[in-house]
Amino acid sequence: QVQLVESGGGLVQAGGSLRLSCAASGSIYRINAMGWYRQAPGKQRELAATITSGGNTNYGDSVKGRFTISRDNAKNTVYLQMNSLKPEDTALYYCNVYAFTGDYWGRGTQVTVSS
Repeated sequence: QVQLVESGGGLVQAGGSLRLSCAASGSIYRINAMGWYRQAPGKQRELAATITSGGNTNYGDSVKGRFTISRDNAKNTVYLQMNSLKPEDTALYYCNVYAFTGDYWGRGTQVTVSS
């Protein structure tokens, strides 16, 4: 059984910052990519950022220059530092882990940015 525990979401004013964390545990083997996706009400889920085990990163166009993804391989944990937040960043943020044993999703953590 695999668990992804997400934390760090909340309510913040525009221009503020938040840091999301996601820790993977359980029967998970050889993690490759870890990342964050988000889904706003009435919209499709979209990429926020991903990072491979080698440290290669990929960002969605709307977050480039504002968000930074990082990971601690020893702790099977991925982080998303979100700066200069905008109201359009409001969404449910999902952690994703792609491993040899499968593709896993967290339950999501809500990020709300007020104007």
